[in-house]
Amino acid sequence: MSPAFPSFPTSTSRRTTLAAALCLLALTGTGAARAQDSIQIGAVLSLTGANATVGEDVRRGVLLGIEHVNAKGGVLGKKLNLIIEDSGGNPTTALSAARKLATVDKVPVVMGEYSSGITLPMAQYLVKEGITHINIASSSTKVREIGATSFSLVGLENFGNAFSAKDTWELGLRKVALVAPNNAYGQGVAHGFRQEFEKLGGKIVSEVLYTAGQSTYRRELQQIARANPDGYVYTAYGQESAVLNREAEELGLRKVPFYAILMSMSLSDTAPAIANGQIGMELGSLRGATGKAYGEAFAAKYKEPPKTAYTGYGYDAVLLTAAAMEKTKSTKAADVQAALRDIGSAGFEGVTGNIQFDKDRQRVDPPYDKLKFENGKLGPR
Repeated sequence: MSPAFPSFPTSTSRRTTLAAALCLLALTGTGAARAQDSIQIGAVLSLTGANATVGEDVRRGVLLGIEHVNAKGGVLGKKLNLIIEDSGGNPTTALSAARKLATVDKVPVVMGEYSSGITLPMAQYLVKEGITHINIASSSTKVREIGATSFSLVGLENFGNAFSAKDTWELGLRKVALVAPNNAYGQGVAHGFRQEFEKLGGKIVSEVLYTAGQSTYRRELQQIARANPDGYVYTAYGQESAVLNREAEELGLRKVPFYAILMSMSLSDTAPAIANGQIGMELGSLRGATGKAYGEAFAAKYKEPPKTAYTGYGYDAVLLTAAAMEKTKSTKAADVQAALRDIGSAGFEGVTGNIQFDKDRQRVDPPYDKLKFENGKLGPR
């Protein structure tokens, strides 16, 4: 993989006025003529809202994947073209975006979303329509039940909970307070982590499932602090996590270890001075020589390294889609799905490591990392 890729025009679809949409078509050259000359795929990402930092990081990853595929000759002799829809971190908006991609743009593949509570209804619609859904970020175990045309590149919570519980135990924590969002993802973490931690002999002395979008979480933090835990285990979305972390610092809760599940998500919007010293776990991001080359290519193009672990999963989704289309010599959704099952059975070497699917099209043996935030950045510990 070359660290530098040639640039090419990419269309990005948003909710716009008719005039703005026409202007966008004129500027990017999208439309009927372009559609005939290219193969369209779609993505629904959180480019605004609480998870915008992660969404932008993933957007960069998928665009880098598009560039790489097209630099290698495209797919079936045509350029691969990405249509991105912004969910705004809202399930209703995400569903509308998926409907547009399926019925107007008629794409065979849609990647996304991020939050499990948004991914689930969106992907269920796509499956109903026979569209290929590729999950690049959501880890709720309910993802397994979406349906036969949905594929996951990330590990689901059962893997992540077992990893984080074992890691927390090995750090010497025995009585912890747990904080997670009150949605499909957070409920799964709260239940799964408790189950795994208690198997090891640990105890959850206090638990809070927080409500998204609050301006303060001081009351919730004070509530769990009363249990005098020897550490806090939390997972939270970017902007909400920034509030939680700032107020935990102000309340003096950081005197004991603060362990983050999915660190790049939980710290994406937190000030470095406040994040400093936090420990936790993360989805395994870049693996081997392929992952290293991708990281170099990302930094060369965007003048900074990836901010989160999710960007590599977006990139892998693009390359896996292209490989499936080439394998089946078709862009029809059903053909792509059959090829994905075949490739997933044999294994696909991506920047996030070897990707294999189980019988339910979920990634097996997903990678995870043990990290610490130090000197302004995440690194291994």
